[in-house]
Amino acid sequence: MTCTSYVFTPEPQVSLPVAGSAERFPVGRVFCVGRNYPWPGASDVKPDAPVFFMKPASAVVEAVGEVIYPPMTDEFCHEIELVVAIGKAGAAIDQADALQHVWGYAAGLDLTRRDIQMRVKSAGMAWEMAKVFEGAAPISAVVPVTQVGHPEQGAVWLSVNGQERQRSTLQAQIFSVREVISLLSRLVPLRAGDLIMTGTPHGVAALNPGDVINAGIEGVAELEMRVGSRP
Repeated sequence: MTCTSYVFTPEPQVSLPVAGSAERFPVGRVFCVGRNYPWPGASDVKPDAPVFFMKPASAVVEAVGEVIYPPMTDEFCHEIELVVAIGKAGAAIDQADALQHVWGYAAGLDLTRRDIQMRVKSAGMAWEMAKVFEGAAPISAVVPVTQVGHPEQGAVWLSVNGQERQRSTLQAQIFSVREVISLLSRLVPLRAGDLIMTGTPHGVAALNPGDVINAGIEGVAELEMRVGSRP
């Protein structure tokens, strides 16, 4: 057996707890879907495919305790999303087979430096740094399909300091989980450990230090976190 020698010690494997188990779900890549819910003023015509972007696995943290307030922003925003945990690899997956590749589901926050996003987007530049920073993807424990099934209905909601800001339903998604998996797998082969954050309803707004976030996906998971101080 060959022993690999690294030039420095690699970072530990990023993982999430599994609901009701001592096991953990190892996180690979994190794919995100943009604008997967109807927003006010948006076209009613369904696009051919969703917009995908990514966050690194290093941005994933357990959705407990404190939300890290990132540097270089004055408009730090919340986005509640259903998270799909892939447990079986595949490419060019048919919609009819897509759910066979799902290991479980979770609730997550796609946190965003909205001012950076809007500024660089208006200039026609990439807005990756609006989505990538420490703690940018707090995610609940992953609930196995064997416990939760494949949720296709139920509320998606988020409140800040007891005031509701976001509310919709899973069935209101423009692209279903089946469609998202199938379309994404045609762009890049999916691997076990990949996470897919499936998009957020309208109502996105800014967070301030000390704010308490309560959010959840009905029948899947709920989370509560407090926003930390500015750096």
